[in-house]
Amino acid sequence: MSLADPFTLCIVSIIFLSLLGLPIGHAMIASSILYLLLSGLDMGTASEQLLNGMFSSYILLAVPLFILAAELMNSGSMTIRLLAFCNAVVGRFPGGLALVNVVQSIIFAGMSGSALADAAGTGKLMQRMMTKDGRYPPAFAAALTAASSVIGPIIPPSIPMVVYALVSDASIGYLFLAGVVPGIIMGLFQAGYILVSARRRAFPVEAPVPLHELPKVTLNAFPALMMPVVLLGGIYGGITTPTEAAAIAALYALLVSTFIYRSISLGDLYNSLLSSARTTTSIGMLIAGAMVFNYVVTVENIPSALNVWLAGFDLSPLTFLLMVNAILLVLGCLLEGTTILLVIVPVFIPTANTLGIDLVHFGVVCVINIMLGLITPPYGLLLFVMTAISGRPLREIVREIMPFLVAMLFALLLFTLVPDIALWLPRLFGYNG
Repeated sequence: MSLADPFTLCIVSIIFLSLLGLPIGHAMIASSILYLLLSGLDMGTASEQLLNGMFSSYILLAVPLFILAAELMNSGSMTIRLLAFCNAVVGRFPGGLALVNVVQSIIFAGMSGSALADAAGTGKLMQRMMTKDGRYPPAFAAALTAASSVIGPIIPPSIPMVVYALVSDASIGYLFLAGVVPGIIMGLFQAGYILVSARRRAFPVEAPVPLHELPKVTLNAFPALMMPVVLLGGIYGGITTPTEAAAIAALYALLVSTFIYRSISLGDLYNSLLSSARTTTSIGMLIAGAMVFNYVVTVENIPSALNVWLAGFDLSPLTFLLMVNAILLVLGCLLEGTTILLVIVPVFIPTANTLGIDLVHFGVVCVINIMLGLITPPYGLLLFVMTAISGRPLREIVREIMPFLVAMLFALLLFTLVPDIALWLPRLFGYNG
């Protein structure tokens, strides 16, 4: 492959334009058009791929709807009531407020589908609660919020899993189910580290909520707690598709915030719609760019060539999965997660199929890898988000987050070695993989 090769120039162009500050989605579209021009192909193919991919995929509608549901939750008081419920359940243990952070991420995971939405939605509130009166070091609070937010896109609903389903043709319903047990286990790993650290670092114990107040706290949070039940019950009860369930989730969040909690105004609704539109546009441009670039990758026959190349190494399924883990963890430090799912992961799927690796299990492993990239130095996006929220230097947050990252890497290794952890629940619901 020479420097004058159209594909090489396409890759160089993507890197160069990205370094200049152009959004990666725009860089992929522009560079793919350059490839088509240099290869003598019809440049209108770029528009065809973009339009066909964006408008023929019903599944993509779930993305903006899940984003809107999360925004409406944040605008209303649903998040605050959930935190009060979590505090009543685990606040009485050593490091109670830190445990609340983990538990609320597990519960909130059943509503938003986005790690950034989780961090942005509860990050400021948890940071303020944990650092009040010097209870926890600010850097520890920020690191914990970033680490617990990673659980969000693993437990359903999950925007990354929707994107993975788009490129792999795996069932969204079974992908969602496959993320439940790994997500809970990752939360337990984090809670275990907190309990150990709480005694060593003398973290405070929250005042226990009296038992007679527990029913009231639970009742206040009940409408918010029912949201995952409504969402997942519709999907697995065969009543709705995942996309329809996302629409119901957004409507449910609006109705609860408006008529039950009465905590959302017309201005809040407008801001939620505006913020959701901005986030959706950003993700949409990434997906559009990746679809055009994936056409270039297909023309170059890269997946088949890689499949043949890997076959020459006589890899076992486990060796291949470990190699993919290593590649995705490294790329996750440098690239945005949606870009990896749309551009890099599809290249591995033919080989995974050839080796007999279950695509639902493979999807869970890929999504966890990409989520860990959000908290991996030097370019973990959640690290930057929490640096801005907490006002602490990045190096302090990185130092505090490393034990959480190590614990979750052990969990990832466990899920890779034992596929049944992810596939047990889907099989209960009839999955034959």
